[in-house]
Amino acid sequence: MDAKTRIARRVALEMTDGDVVNLGIGLPTQVVHYLPSGVEVMVQSENGFVGLGAVGKQDANLVDAGGQPAGLVPGAAMFDSAMSFALIRGGHIDVTVLGGLEVDQEGNLANWMVPGQRVPGMGGAMDLVNGARKVIVAMEHCTKKGQSKILRQCTLPLTGRQVVDVLVTELAVFSWGAEGMVLQELASEVTVADVRDKTLAEFSVSPNLQTMKGVTV
Repeated sequence: MDAKTRIARRVALEMTDGDVVNLGIGLPTQVVHYLPSGVEVMVQSENGFVGLGAVGKQDANLVDAGGQPAGLVPGAAMFDSAMSFALIRGGHIDVTVLGGLEVDQEGNLANWMVPGQRVPGMGGAMDLVNGARKVIVAMEHCTKKGQSKILRQCTLPLTGRQVVDVLVTELAVFSWGAEGMVLQELASEVTVADVRDKTLAEFSVSPNLQTMKGVTV
């Protein structure tokens, strides 16, 4: 199982039946393929939809917020961007799943730009991390060069401060709360020492540390 599939499978277990969910571009869109039996969610998109369908049910005349072909499920609704962002800013999105460039031990997220590289903008990310009831970051633990993406302090422009609730990588699951950043789950083939070696952030280990749920090597 590759890293992205492992992450998407684990993130899917964070969903509950009936959630209104916003999925970021890339890896987060895979989450809908791994929802547990009996769990159905309504996918919201910043460009004016609630009820986007999974990949494989696309309509050539519809695109999601990332410009990719999309479909609609029964009961879906379309509206303008003003209504879409009113849903986000009004706290009506249960869960948002975003990719990340960097996350730090304070729960800060940087995911929208690298200085010197052209980007179209942050999209709805800044609104989503402040408006959604639960913010999940789904990203690989290290860069392609092997550098940790989980830092003591983000170095890239921030998307939001102290907004991350859950971080899922191919190696581990972390949460944030009153006790700070806590390691909650480990992939079956790694140890706490392995995770510390690949993580620059300081974190504590849950006394109830578990093997990563829903994922097999």
